[in-house]
Amino acid sequence: MFYVLVRFVVRPLFWVLFRPRVTGREHVPLQGPVILASNHLSFIDSIVIPTVAPRRVAYLAKAEYFTGTGFAGWFTRTLFTALGAHPIERETHRAAQAALDTALRILRGGTAFGLYPEGTRSRDGRLARGKTGVAWLALTADCPVVPVAVQGTDKAQPIGARWPRPHRIAITFGEPLTFPELRGKAGNGRARREVTDRIMVAIAELSGQETVGWELPTEAA
Repeated sequence: MFYVLVRFVVRPLFWVLFRPRVTGREHVPLQGPVILASNHLSFIDSIVIPTVAPRRVAYLAKAEYFTGTGFAGWFTRTLFTALGAHPIERETHRAAQAALDTALRILRGGTAFGLYPEGTRSRDGRLARGKTGVAWLALTADCPVVPVAVQGTDKAQPIGARWPRPHRIAITFGEPLTFPELRGKAGNGRARREVTDRIMVAIAELSGQETVGWELPTEAA
């Protein structure tokens, strides 16, 4: 029922509102675990990417999105359930590790999983240095990472806006990244940083964003 909602209600409405330009869908493996690692500009990124991806994509979402009351609470809960989101407590003790454990379970079930290595939405449009949780997941699950760039979602729903508004957006899926030479090194801090930086460089190249807090390698700039 929820998948039908996404396919026949959310997706057509999405296309009318945002007229998305989608590139590189063929880079997303259609089977098996894969991480879709994206820049993060707006609340609606977690709606945009699953709507245009060629397969179902799971995300983690704040538990509050599933417990609201009234029409708005029902709508948010129904939408995130339809999109395959998994509720997670963000303010509890060990919340970060609990989130990674949930993501790992999803990946080991053969599902595509989406995340934002920056950890939060960009407030100025620049791309921050990624946190290494994405590398821990990729190396532990031994799965490819598809870099993703969203553009224009910050105009469609700026931070602080209650509802989105019509605006053209673009989503680009890059070629999958694999790290066979670092297999088994999820516990190594240097390995996690190397993998994370490689993923962030790929996202930066797709999005064209200015970076902040880190520099692109000379050969990738």
